[in-house]
Amino acid sequence: MRSSLLLFCFCIIALNTTAQELNARVRVIDNQIPTTVDRKMFRTLEASLTSFLNNRRWSADNFKQNEKINCQFLINLESMPEQNIFSASITIQAARPVYSTSYVSPIINFKDPNLDFKYIESQPMEFNENRVSGSDPLVSNLTAVMAYYAYLIVGFDYASFSLKGGNPYFQKALNIVNNAPDGSKISGWKSFENNNRNRYWLTENLINNRYTIIHDVYYNYYRKGLDYLYENETGARTEVTNALVYLDNLNRETPNLMIVQFFMLGKADELINLFKKAPPQEKTKMVEILSRLDVTNSNKYKQEIR
Repeated sequence: MRSSLLLFCFCIIALNTTAQELNARVRVIDNQIPTTVDRKMFRTLEASLTSFLNNRRWSADNFKQNEKINCQFLINLESMPEQNIFSASITIQAARPVYSTSYVSPIINFKDPNLDFKYIESQPMEFNENRVSGSDPLVSNLTAVMAYYAYLIVGFDYASFSLKGGNPYFQKALNIVNNAPDGSKISGWKSFENNNRNRYWLTENLINNRYTIIHDVYYNYYRKGLDYLYENETGARTEVTNALVYLDNLNRETPNLMIVQFFMLGKADELINLFKKAPPQEKTKMVEILSRLDVTNSNKYKQEIR
């Protein structure tokens, strides 16, 4: 009896000291859906997706509570063409803590415009890696998209701590792409859709050996760069510069590559604050590089990095 009690207590302690990888928050915006639809459905959807993301194991490792990856999923419902069928966009944000600071650096800040799915209130959130498409493609598409981005979040987090550490999770994402739900109302998974700007191309860029330098970019930028800002700001900035030079070279060799633009999303303010303190010659060099990599914010770099 006593040994059973001790075993039970040990299991409770183990459960309290290890946890799944994600600390995800899900929000569903339903302003564009007719008011005749019961809003309770969308609150249930939020809760179900949050549970799906946070309670499922996305890796073989145990994460302590303070090691969980903070992330957000914002689903903007844009229309309901049929009963219980929705067209939406989804914005994914994830951040990574920087060593010895209270600062968190954005690692994903991406809006995916292609989320079409079927949802009936309280339907189970089912996902099987061996049968991604499920029995109803529109039902399965919701969890397939969420699982795809969950693996990317875990993958980019690992990639930022060890060189090519995210590859097993990018392969998991690729498996979802290769076996994704298919149908006339579903998009975002195929090579010929969305002008090379979708889930297929993002994963292709990550696993294509021609672009393997992107893994050095993530590792240099975060682990060799930002993580040493507190200890050696000048040295850390040099490593960030090296990462951006790698990215700039890749961008010149293969213009308009999705992963290059994906990397730069949400980083403008971070990079401005970092290079504001650089010597004049370094500032000039970085403004040129950043303006090529992030055309949308080129004027901002020119004005604020002086």
